[in-house]
Amino acid sequence: MKLIFDQNLSNNLVRKLADLFPESTHVKALGMMQSDDGAIWAFARESEFVIVSKDSDFPQRSLVLGAPPKVVWLRVGNCPTGQIEKLLRDHSVELHPFETDPEQSLLILS
Repeated sequence: MKLIFDQNLSNNLVRKLADLFPESTHVKALGMMQSDDGAIWAFARESEFVIVSKDSDFPQRSLVLGAPPKVVWLRVGNCPTGQIEKLLRDHSVELHPFETDPEQSLLILS
């Protein structure tokens, strides 16, 4: 499973979660920090990434357009990167089936 972390999340998550999601990246690493959501959406769709974000923009887009790409919406507010890492680790057993389920386009974690 390849995750692409939105600009509102730390780029350190790529390194911290490399054991579970080794092909993941961050919009910063792609030079997309200033890109609009449409460009990130298109890149994720074409490159088969799952978008991980705390913003409501991607979940709304997912509800309207469906997948691909799939979206993981982190409903946690402001919190340390370690808490985000723990949340994704704790829910990793849900993330992998979510990726392959053709009926799901949005997964909400809190």
